[in-house]
Amino acid sequence: MLREFTCIMCPQGCDIKVELEDGVIKSVTGNTCLKGEAYVTQEIQNPMRNIASSILVDGGELPLASVRLSGVIPKDRIFDVMAEIRKVELPAPVHEGDVAIADVLGLGVDVIVTKDVEAA
Repeated sequence: MLREFTCIMCPQGCDIKVELEDGVIKSVTGNTCLKGEAYVTQEIQNPMRNIASSILVDGGELPLASVRLSGVIPKDRIFDVMAEIRKVELPAPVHEGDVAIADVLGLGVDVIVTKDVEAA
């Protein structure tokens, strides 16, 4: 089976082709650096993602504050983490860098506030 990827590891955005046989990588072509091969290998074996979202703020000048994860999580856990984020409402004020959820779902990453929201 042939799969095609656009590498996101550097500005070149190489079009990479990966030949798979029974889930095993047989060849990688099109990458101009080693980062491309590492990227597609991870995408096939264990895809990881980061999340940017927002969280409710009670009594704030704005109803929401933007948040992100402190690291990447397995792609198949995105909806689980989003469900946890939707459960949380923080009291105002919140500040950039505050930890909204520590070690979310035991994945080793925190949900971090990325925007100050002062009290109303």
